[in-house]
Amino acid sequence: MIIEGKTAVITGAASGIGLATAEELAKRGAKAVAMVDMSDKVVDVTAKMNKKLGKEVGKSFQGDVTDETFRKKVYDTMCAEHEVVNICVPSAGIFRDRLSVTIDKATGKADIYPTELFHKVLEVNLVHPVYWALELVARMAEHRKQEGKKKWHPDETVQGTIVFIGSVASQGNKGQISYSSTKAGLEGAAQTLMKESMFHGVRTAVIHPGFVDTPILQGMPEGYLEKYVLPDVQLGRLIRPEEIADAICFLVSNSAVSGELWADAGWHPPAGT
Repeated sequence: MIIEGKTAVITGAASGIGLATAEELAKRGAKAVAMVDMSDKVVDVTAKMNKKLGKEVGKSFQGDVTDETFRKKVYDTMCAEHEVVNICVPSAGIFRDRLSVTIDKATGKADIYPTELFHKVLEVNLVHPVYWALELVARMAEHRKQEGKKKWHPDETVQGTIVFIGSVASQGNKGQISYSSTKAGLEGAAQTLMKESMFHGVRTAVIHPGFVDTPILQGMPEGYLEKYVLPDVQLGRLIRPEEIADAICFLVSNSAVSGELWADAGWHPPAGT
């Protein structure tokens, strides 16, 4: 699918992969990019991107990506201004790492990973991206219905692309029971949605980054990256957000590519540490 002239919605767009993706799509000619984030920084980074481009491509939306009303507001606004959204990259994500079960040395009692933390990570990392994707498909289906179109035909060219942000942790990683579960869940969601959404001309894919130099890594234990990650990264450094953004744009623009793309720089979760 040609990026030029298309409309995109990016969550987690105030920093990291989300911001880099928004900027890369804009550079490649996207006519409008909804930059969505909970942080108020999204307003400033959107303004800076537009100033750099010399035109108003980015439109900032500050709010909770897990809020259904907010999600619909973003799509309502973008569809009212640009008819339809063609690209969705739900990039916002969190992690709340700890071992699944720990034992108190004094009492011998087991402590299980808190359900409230699991639900929080599940809501942000799995439910949110699936429903922002479903919103695109729903709006596309309505748009096509209004134009009198039925089942999509290849002669029309691809109408939309969704790229989920997975992770190498989807293979399982010590201390990431909730995070790994959500990222693995995106694989099933993407495969299922692809079988359904192509009726409307919408593709889905998943990119699995390794350790990317983003603000989310600030929550990692001190020394963890240097000891357990970087020694096994072929690049000898963290992956840059713009490298993942480039790979995402590849998934968007090359319609022959389906399924999953691993952008891990050679690092995979070890069996144990």
